[in-house]
Amino acid sequence: MDRREFLKIVGISTATGTATLYGCKPKPQAGDASGELGPVPTDKMTYRSFPSLHGDKVSILGYGCMRWPTLANPEGEGSIIDQDAVNELVDYAIAHGVNYFDTAPVYVQGWSEKATGIALKRHPREKIYIATKLSNFSNPSRENSMAMYHRSFKELQVDYIDYYLLHSLGGGGMDNFRRRYVDNGMLDFLLEERKAGRIRHLGFSFHGSQEVFDELLALHDKYHWDFVQIQLNYVDWDGSNAKGLYESLVKAGIPGIIMEPLLGGRLSKVPDHIVGRLKQRSPESSVASWAFRFAGTPEIILTVLSGMTYMEHLQDNLRTYSPLVPLNEEEKEFLYETGRLLKQYPTIPCNDCKYCMPCPYGIDIPAILLHYNKCVNEGNIPEDQQDANYRKARRAFLVGYDRSVPKLRQANHCIGCNQCSKHCPQRIDIPRQLHRIDRFVEELKRNTL
Repeated sequence: MDRREFLKIVGISTATGTATLYGCKPKPQAGDASGELGPVPTDKMTYRSFPSLHGDKVSILGYGCMRWPTLANPEGEGSIIDQDAVNELVDYAIAHGVNYFDTAPVYVQGWSEKATGIALKRHPREKIYIATKLSNFSNPSRENSMAMYHRSFKELQVDYIDYYLLHSLGGGGMDNFRRRYVDNGMLDFLLEERKAGRIRHLGFSFHGSQEVFDELLALHDKYHWDFVQIQLNYVDWDGSNAKGLYESLVKAGIPGIIMEPLLGGRLSKVPDHIVGRLKQRSPESSVASWAFRFAGTPEIILTVLSGMTYMEHLQDNLRTYSPLVPLNEEEKEFLYETGRLLKQYPTIPCNDCKYCMPCPYGIDIPAILLHYNKCVNEGNIPEDQQDANYRKARRAFLVGYDRSVPKLRQANHCIGCNQCSKHCPQRIDIPRQLHRIDRFVEELKRNTL
């Protein structure tokens, strides 16, 4: 399936952008609304600076441009990026101290760089730091990679890029790293571009094992990685390799950038008893603010990325980081225990990055997985027919499923081709999960009571 066919199936306009194809604007949590907490500070943002990064003074809150807001296509089919909303969010972020914006050629199905460039072009170039990536996953040929690199400059409307990343290393190990960046000569080219000043800082983002990470860091003497982007949050810290990756960065003396501090939003949409636990500790703090404080506390971290789709998300994060109050050791232990409690809930570790898309059979993989996770957190996973809540939970799951995912894009259309799993940074066995959810849906449909 080529890109045009995919866009036709999912109903996205190619005129200006793409969209998240499911979900509604979330309701603010208690204590999150701007009116309740007063104005958002404009002059208290925390900044980080490292001599190795030429003294760049970077806001601890970085704007991740993977989830720009969308609106209905005026031509009547699908959705498009809401450029006016993007402009408003960017203007507000900059006015309140944010100066780091992270995008990629593949974000928002290929339209994020263009929308980001339009919004940022309206501000002084020297006041902001722009990051983008070489996302040559499917075709790492030199010709394609060079075209992607030069297209980023055009879409972003810039003549230099502040932070340039080799995108999503780790999957496929060192062989994949060499295939995508070494054998085709692209890394040597990027090093020359850094010398020429068209790239100010060169690094990579990582999703993979500790062993591969350490092998890449061992190349620091050869390539001089200016920074490295890793996933870090209080759930992953205790049970995956997040702690190990961070400690390796500290040992190498390389500044880190944090992605997925909320695990694709999952740490802001936690079960009610976890909300109660966090609110009891700090009634005025949002659920999300705990995760952002955790991610921003380590001093070696340059910035923490957040894909803020709505103004209330941006305002909440601005409060958390204006200024950042680092966690003390007792608060860290509190979050580690919270993370252990969260792991007792069988959610699927989908971060809504959409790297698994497009599905050749039109399945909306992220929407299916996120609906399942939402129902887990809300207690709407009906299992025992004798449970008094079974009928209500069954209806909530099935009705919500049909509303979140069009029938032609639901899990029952998965044939198990497995083209999606190899692109998943979280290493989810996607076909297995889709088949499991489909069996669950069919069982609910049979149990009409």
